[in-house]
Amino acid sequence: MTDPRSDEPTPEVERPGESAGLPGASYGYGRLPTGPVPVDQTHRQQDDDEPVERRWSPSQSEEPPADDSRLAPWALFAAIVALATSMFVGWGVPVAVVAVIAAIMSLRRPIENRAVAMWALVLGLCATLFSTGWLIWAAMQFERLG
Repeated sequence: MTDPRSDEPTPEVERPGESAGLPGASYGYGRLPTGPVPVDQTHRQQDDDEPVERRWSPSQSEEPPADDSRLAPWALFAAIVALATSMFVGWGVPVAVVAVIAAIMSLRRPIENRAVAMWALVLGLCATLFSTGWLIWAAMQFERLG
């Protein structure tokens, strides 16, 4: 079996002396950019007079932004519009399908209100059935006329 270690690097691939910095380093890197980087370190643009230790330390006051986007109310709104439309015409199917898909997506998210998402799903399915019923009835009417 062969030895898995490789030979020493040749002089043309060795890191140059201190005269040349690594590319993209405004303050200089302490290690090569291909090394593992801790996840908790962030780079912020700061003044030069700040110490290096504080420049690269993570801030304790910064928290990740909260996900405030809610999908369930929009799904319920689309389901109500589709249900109201399906009472009169059969062309509410696309809105009903969007409401059903949004309700299923919101049921899979842990931050959503499950009751609102369930109502959106039920009303979206009812709107789909009513709109499909209208389209089937209209197709049967066209066969009688033609």
